[in-house]
Amino acid sequence: MNTSLKEKLVVGFLLVFVAGAMTGSFVGASHARHLLLGQPRQRVLAERMRSQLRSQLNLTPEQMDKASAIFDRTAGQLEAIRTETAGRVHETIAEVHRQLASDLTPEQRAKLKEIDRRQKHMSEGEGFRQNPGGPQPP
Repeated sequence: MNTSLKEKLVVGFLLVFVAGAMTGSFVGASHARHLLLGQPRQRVLAERMRSQLRSQLNLTPEQMDKASAIFDRTAGQLEAIRTETAGRVHETIAEVHRQLASDLTPEQRAKLKEIDRRQKHMSEGEGFRQNPGGPQPP
């Protein structure tokens, strides 16, 4: 192999490595943001509502003061709805998996359990909690 080809290969591998590292850091930062925004998510949502309505409706400072409690309460309600909906989605998927399990081979059941384990791990990282009394994966 000549020197020019070796240099091109090294540069190519370095570019692939850097691209992978950058992708990993962006994905990691996005995931970390979701992990860290459990409670602050409500504040972000409330602030987004404040900002949009203040600019779209040209609200006065007095109107904003009165509306602030409404935005905070609504953001809390929306977060509760999101959490409840996520729990229902997880319960529904767990029920489907439970129903499917009886028709699967032992190898397929093992794969399904692994899928359930990964989904549970990911959902816990997102701040969702499965209903302890709900259907459990097979």
